[in-house]
Amino acid sequence: MILSVLQAVFALAVTLGLFTLGVYAMRRFGPAGLMKFTPPAQRRLAIVESLTLDPHRRLVLVRLDQQERLLLLGEGRSLDGPMTPLATPGFRAGPIKSTGDV
Repeated sequence: MILSVLQAVFALAVTLGLFTLGVYAMRRFGPAGLMKFTPPAQRRLAIVESLTLDPHRRLVLVRLDQQERLLLLGEGRSLDGPMTPLATPGFRAGPIKSTGDV
């Protein structure tokens, strides 16, 4: 009787540990980490970098062809800046403007 209870408690502990490890990995690496396992292809769109500001907002740097755009995502709104060519040194971006509800 006591052996089966201990076995059940151990199985529950292992299951919760694996679940916690999976949640940590997804929060740490996010969807961009899973994209590294896909075979390389000729893609026009790529996420260069992502930064979590708080639980509701995230900054994402996106590359489309040879231009980059900084997006602020969260809370049903999307704020984005102007498209920035990669080959333009010394480029100063203008103010970020709201695109409205998404």
